[in-house]
Amino acid sequence: MAIMLLHMVPSVRVLIQRFWQRLERGRLLAACGVQSPLWGLEPAVQTPTCLPEPAAGIAGSGEGLGFLGSVLWMAAPKKRRSIEVNRCRRRNPHKLIPVKRNIDVCPECGNLKLKHVLCAYCYAKVKAETQQIRKEIGKMEGGPFNAPTVETVVLYDGEKPTGKDEGKRIIERARKRPSWFIQN
Repeated sequence: MAIMLLHMVPSVRVLIQRFWQRLERGRLLAACGVQSPLWGLEPAVQTPTCLPEPAAGIAGSGEGLGFLGSVLWMAAPKKRRSIEVNRCRRRNPHKLIPVKRNIDVCPECGNLKLKHVLCAYCYAKVKAETQQIRKEIGKMEGGPFNAPTVETVVLYDGEKPTGKDEGKRIIERARKRPSWFIQN
């Protein structure tokens, strides 16, 4: 029975080996003339005849799962909250979304926007126009990494380069200049 128990659970085997080594050390000390420790009562552990196998990661470490490691600990409420209390808590005026009073009409497109923020509709138009200008620069220069480090001037229909534009890259667009795209 004891041999079968030793093969079933490695931690019990290690425990018994440690006790046996201590017992042998005590006999060796007595043989050398050193007084051996007094033999007293040893604690006995009663275990079930069939022990469960420990987990794979735990078997090598020699440590079993502790009390806190084997149980999932979670907080639990002591008493139930009533419907009225829940509604008062959820509908607290501090938790509600505040009413925005800084909404204005965009002077360019007429859509609603915040007073201190660029209109999203106008910004989408600016992004699209900038993308078209970048594509034309890419066609002119042969790729994004071949562009020289010079200033770029964008000319729309009916516009001509001035004396300030000498030595700069000139991009011509075949359309009317948008009202939001200011000429420098």
